[in-house]
Amino acid sequence: MNIEMIRAAADRLDGRARVTPLLSSPFLDDLAGRRVLVKAECLQHTGSFKFRGAWSALSAMDGATRANGVFAYSSGNHAQGVALAARLHSVPAVILMPSDAPAVKIANTRALGAEVVVYDRATESREEIGTALAAERGLTLVRPYDEPLVIAGQGTAGLEIAAQARALGVSEAEVLVCCGGGGLTAGVALALEAEAPRMRVHPCEPQGFDDTARSLDAGEIRSNPSPSGSICDAIVTPAPGELTFPILKRLCGPGYVVGDDDALRAMAQAFQRLRIVTEPGGAVALAAALTRSKADTVIAIATGGNVDPTLFTRALETL
Repeated sequence: MNIEMIRAAADRLDGRARVTPLLSSPFLDDLAGRRVLVKAECLQHTGSFKFRGAWSALSAMDGATRANGVFAYSSGNHAQGVALAARLHSVPAVILMPSDAPAVKIANTRALGAEVVVYDRATESREEIGTALAAERGLTLVRPYDEPLVIAGQGTAGLEIAAQARALGVSEAEVLVCCGGGGLTAGVALALEAEAPRMRVHPCEPQGFDDTARSLDAGEIRSNPSPSGSICDAIVTPAPGELTFPILKRLCGPGYVVGDDDALRAMAQAFQRLRIVTEPGGAVALAAALTRSKADTVIAIATGGNVDPTLFTRALETL
């Protein structure tokens, strides 16, 4: 992985992905006691940053390979990103999703034209099922984070952050990223290493599913004890990726860990102060910006907004 791959992905994404805004609110600054900027990837196509990586991967495929169709496993956001990228390329997509994924994510993935296959993530391995299904149907697997072209696509958000922060006169900041397998975190860290070297990336995770923070502390990959159990489903993964972790280990600062209640309150503040909708897993970076970081300036990526109405109502009740 290198910055040239990210820049090449940016060229392929030009005119396809949205350049999402870098938002601010004096109310959030007062609440946090520092300057808080929010990169609103919840406004990206399909409601999350995942479209970047999906389009990057599909657009770089050989045409004949792509025409056979693609496959992905995801709790919802990568699913929708791949489904839309496949639809725009007029190729079939099959998505393996956990049966307990939010209903809105399953429905949206189907609505985008993908075939959805569900599985029990407590008793079945998505990797084993996915590998077998892809081989059986001749599909190309698009991994959610341990794939160089996907990491490169996610890294384009980092290029935008560097340019947008520069326009605001910001050259030094903590950049907080909601982290599952680490594709976005690694991509953004690589982009900022080249374009804004005085910015330091910190992965952010929900309590009890802080495999990346524990892995960084240990200097080697650590796994989560459970495959599910957090409202932050979008960033619950078994462990950091084999490709992503070395990048995180080299470039990132310590991870921040927040509770589910912190995520719900951050969702409410994002809506009240910025008028954006975030899901719990997409709000943990903002939660960390409001409650954990001590930096003078913090840039938090709001990674996704695909939330069920009942859970969003629960978040608003914290106001």
